[in-house]
Order: sequence, then structure tokens, then C-alpha cells
Amino acid sequence: MNEMVNGAEAVAEVSQWKLGTVNLYSDILVITLIVVMIALLFAALVVNKAMKSILSVTMPEVVKKEQEEKQAKAAQRKLNRAAAWNKLLGVRPMEEEKDLMIDHSYDGIVELDNPIPVWFNALFYGSIIFGFIYLLVYHVFGWGMNQDQEYLHELSVAEKAKQEYLAQAANLVDESTVEYNAALAPAGKAIFTANCAACHGANGEGTIGPNLTDRFWIHGGEVKDIFKTVKYGVPEKGMVPWEQTLTPGQIAEVSSYIISLRDTKPANAKAAEGVEVQSYEAEGSSDPEEEVK
Repeated sequence: MNEMVNGAEAVAEVSQWKLGTVNLYSDILVITLIVVMIALLFAALVVNKAMKSILSVTMPEVVKKEQEEKQAKAAQRKLNRAAAWNKLLGVRPMEEEKDLMIDHSYDGIVELDNPIPVWFNALFYGSIIFGFIYLLVYHVFGWGMNQDQEYLHELSVAEKAKQEYLAQAANLVDESTVEYNAALAPAGKAIFTANCAACHGANGEGTIGPNLTDRFWIHGGEVKDIFKTVKYGVPEKGMVPWEQTLTPGQIAEVSSYIISLRDTKPANAKAAEGVEVQSYEAEGSSDPEEEVK
């Protein structure tokens, strides 16, 4: 019984492969059409060759005349191309040299009045037309930028790219890489006034927070120490961490501004707190005396 079932399945598979596979018949049809087209093309070539052989035998004059006409047309095309090339280059045949001679000579040497080549005239008049169009576009109607405008435009684009780069680079700084930069102090002053003056005074003289203008520091007076203090804050003494509010670049700016407040001696300065630091890295000391509580 199993053998009969397996045999029936095999027959069904063979029948399905032969009759049910549409792609197979399509491929056979395409191959047949290609073979027929190749055979027809070969037959046409054979018939054409046979007809030429018959014509050469039965009507040799006609065949010879057709060949001569073809050769004449080919030669005429060659002459036309040579004439066009010579005209473009301004070349005249040697037979016309006597017609180009100018009526004067020196020591047997004569001058020919050769015309200006077409290509030279095309370049000459083309440059004039280009100059006129350039004048209209750049200096009359102002449709394009002249050299000065292009220079200023490139400068503005470069400055914009520079500022974008500096903005990105400024935010890559942290407490281990920050350095004092006097150029950042003006921007840091605005940040200090908006966020720090309430506790440290408008001039850094100290109110609730410590005095920032003397040489006494609780958490260190170097720019790296100040950056770290501003970034992480001192929660136990009421100073909040500013890393969620200010970007690293802004913290670097306000740190440089705080450094610039050193020894400014504002009015109503708060009493000193912390440990005195006699010298700083920014002042050129190789062994800064600082202490962090």
C-alpha cells in the first residue's frame, strides 16, 4: 500500500513538473523564438550574398556603377572634411599662394596675406561677448557677486563655521582640561550676574557665599578648582550644582571671570574664608600653594 502511495506521489510530481510549471514553457518558447530569429537572420545574409553574386554575373555594369558611386561619395566626404578643417585653421592650398602675395618683397622673400583663422575669430569675438555678458551680470544688474563680495561672503561663511566649531569645542571642556582664558571673562560676567551675584555679590565681594576677590579659598583657587566647584556645587553649604543648568562652555566662561576678579578689592568685601593661596598657575607659579577643604 505504501509503495502504491509513493508511486502515485512520484507520478503526480512528474506530471506537475511537465504540465504545471508555466515558467518552463515560457523559457522554451523564448529559446525557440531566439533560435528562429537567428536562423532568419542567417538566411537573409545568405540570400543577400547570393543576390549580389547573381547581380555580378548577370549585370556586372550595374554593380560596377554602384561601387564607383560609393567610392565617389566617400572621396567627396573626405574632401569636404578636409576643406572644413582647412577653413577652420585658415589654411589655403599651395595653388592659391600666388593670389595671396602682397606687392612687396625683400631679398626675394615675399609676404602672404593669409586670412585670420576662423577659430581665432571665434575666440576673439566670443571673449568680447563673454565680457559684455559678465559686465551686465556682475556690474550692471548685480545678479552675481563680484570678487570683493565673494571674498566677504567666504569670510562670513568661514566665521560662522569657526563659531560653530568653537561652540562645540567649548562644550568638550571639563575640570581636568579647562584653562584660564581672559577672552572668556566678558561672557562669564553676564552668566555670573544672572546666576551667582545673588550669593557672591555683584562684584564678587561675597554676601551669603564667600568673597571671590581675595586670595583665600575654601575649595581651591585655580581655574580647575573653580570649574569643579561650580559644576558639582557644594550642596552641604547651600551651593547647587550648575552642571544641569549651564553648559561646560558656560562654566568655563564664568570660571575665567571669577579668576579675573582676583585682587580687585571691591567695597564691602566679606571677611576672608578658607586658606590663603599666595601664587597661582595662571601667574606662572610652578608649585601653586593651594588647599582644598
